[in-house]
Amino acid sequence: MRFFIVDAFTDRAFAGNSAGVVLLDEPAEAGWMQAVASEMKHAETAFVVTTGSGPKSLRWFTPSVEVALCGHATLAVTHVLGGEQTYTTQSGELRAKAADGWIELDFPSDPPRPTDDDLSEILPGVEIEYTGRGVENLFAVLPDAEAVRTLEPDLAKLGNTWTGRLLVTAKDDDYVSRFFAPGVGIDEDPVTGSAHCILSPYWSERLGTKELTGEQASKRGGVVRTRQDGDRVHIAGQAVTVLSGELHV
Repeated sequence: MRFFIVDAFTDRAFAGNSAGVVLLDEPAEAGWMQAVASEMKHAETAFVVTTGSGPKSLRWFTPSVEVALCGHATLAVTHVLGGEQTYTTQSGELRAKAADGWIELDFPSDPPRPTDDDLSEILPGVEIEYTGRGVENLFAVLPDAEAVRTLEPDLAKLGNTWTGRLLVTAKDDDYVSRFFAPGVGIDEDPVTGSAHCILSPYWSERLGTKELTGEQASKRGGVVRTRQDGDRVHIAGQAVTVLSGELHV
């Protein structure tokens, strides 16, 4: 089986978010895919069935668990396959296309719902302007970009909440964000495509524009373009293949 390591949401190697991509001739057993993802040790490894003429089956695994949606690994898969692709996933049918050096994903929008979650122990000493939830993530808006860039959350306390995943953001040129997910074995994700399903509807409404560019301010960093389209979000990024080879087991 062919596999690839792809840096997503970046135009240079060793930046953005790395993902494993495994090309399958037929569906694989979940335990085996989890073992491969644990061996790969990337935030997510994507497994895509490439045979057949219809939509391609796509699943994503962290080193610890299977997840229902992953943007950067979907972008990585489409970078490997090229052209226009349709995937069947746990989050429904997803469409993607590669053109002119960019890959655009068509994902479901996930506007945050306001909540009264108390994040004061997870974000000690940090002013929080808004707290909400998406389908899987806690969501917090901070007063400014510097607060996001210098944030040091209590990951142990975060890991014990709901799904153990927190997206923080603030206004910047458009917006800046960071994503922490100790609940699924990822202390901080370098660039999180699916997080922009929350960020796009929130900031599009607040800033009064459908097209935005977001920076994810992790150590590796990444840039994500978004376009709000009703209940869908078009998420665009670049990608670089850094390694390819064969799985022997």
